[in-house]
Amino acid sequence: MEETRTVDIQALINEHPFSRFQWLVFAMCFVIVLMDGFDTAAIGFIAPSLLSEWHIGRAALAPVLSAALFGLACGALLSGPVSDRCGRRLVLTLSVLLFGVACFASAYAQDLTALTTLRFVTGVGLGAAMPNAVTLMSEYCPDGRRATIVNLMFCGFPLGAALGGFLAAWMIPQFGWRSVLLLGGAVPLLLAIVLALRLPESIRYMVERQQPVEKVRNVMVRISADARFAHAFVMQESVRHAPGSGGIRIVLSRSFILGSVMLWLCYFMGLVIFYGLVNWMPVLLKDAGLSPQRAALVSALFPLGGVGTVLCGMLMDRFNPNRVVAAAYAFGAISVYAIGQAVGDIGLLMCAVFIAGVLVNTAQASMPALAAAFYPTAGRGTGVAWMLGVGRFGGIAGSFLVAELSRQQVSLPGIFTVVAVSGAVACVALLIKQATCSSAGVQDVAEGESLAH
Repeated sequence: MEETRTVDIQALINEHPFSRFQWLVFAMCFVIVLMDGFDTAAIGFIAPSLLSEWHIGRAALAPVLSAALFGLACGALLSGPVSDRCGRRLVLTLSVLLFGVACFASAYAQDLTALTTLRFVTGVGLGAAMPNAVTLMSEYCPDGRRATIVNLMFCGFPLGAALGGFLAAWMIPQFGWRSVLLLGGAVPLLLAIVLALRLPESIRYMVERQQPVEKVRNVMVRISADARFAHAFVMQESVRHAPGSGGIRIVLSRSFILGSVMLWLCYFMGLVIFYGLVNWMPVLLKDAGLSPQRAALVSALFPLGGVGTVLCGMLMDRFNPNRVVAAAYAFGAISVYAIGQAVGDIGLLMCAVFIAGVLVNTAQASMPALAAAFYPTAGRGTGVAWMLGVGRFGGIAGSFLVAELSRQQVSLPGIFTVVAVSGAVACVALLIKQATCSSAGVQDVAEGESLAH
């Protein structure tokens, strides 16, 4: 093999089996997302203990519960442009360190003000970690399996939230509520050390930033031994962007702005549904005549419905990904509407809640992979992070929307009908993105970027 060989990094990744090195990257990103889910949900698990130990009312917990959501939005919006400028590895490691330290410190909070502040800081770290884990993982994936692998990694979030619930149920009676936060902080601190020692920089980022050939080669040979003969590395971008453009300029450029807005709108509407139903469904079903225990049991079927995420990723890799996710939102909207119509029949109600959970959670969990595929390397970190950041406000809006509808004494079927409209809006947004981006030819022009001595 000639030593002057030029290697296309994505072609090499596509041609070779998923290596042990790539599985290592996957494992580290998966654990990041797992702990993201654990620490995001932790405040909900300890809330009942806070009420009894600190002798406070439910309303006093509202700032604590919402602080992390605002932090998540801030962390995502700030971290994206930084990762496009400074690299995925640095931002990921620092964000995991940040939410680990803040969560650990939260265990020693003595009042609501301190806990609220620390939950906001925890949220900043969590909000920065998630999009950068998605971005880094997507840039190590073969084209034909990218959505499947990224969606599989994203399954760590609901798994982490569920794991937190099981552990909290055991730990709080034994060790108190602070033990949950100590665990939620200690594991990320250990993980940050592992990331600092073992996590590689994104290979596409290194080529796009024209880093030394030796540095790129040292990573690529861990994917394929063929890379050891390379004298230069190139990559083909499937989208056009001005050379030297920063992440923000790309995301807001004329070629991408409409697609960006549609992604933001879609993710926002998906979280309107998710948080509106997760936070209020137990109360709504109880008011509709179900016992508190049965209302809680039926409502728990909704967040369990993320089981279709990997299947959706496989469909996205095989068919048009915008249409696949749009279909999930459309059928999800129909299922959410059906919840309001099925309250009188417990069997139908459970089926409707579970199916709605599968479809809505699957669509929502597939959005990061969709965004990662839409943007070029120079703007991918910002694009994914801003979609997640803007979307977080949908979670806040969803909770307030259902609260206001309840205050206005809208009927139960009416509430679920209004919430279902959000799914229809998300579906339309993705169809607009598909139609306009295809007609504009955003993905029709390949532009090579090279690195050489």
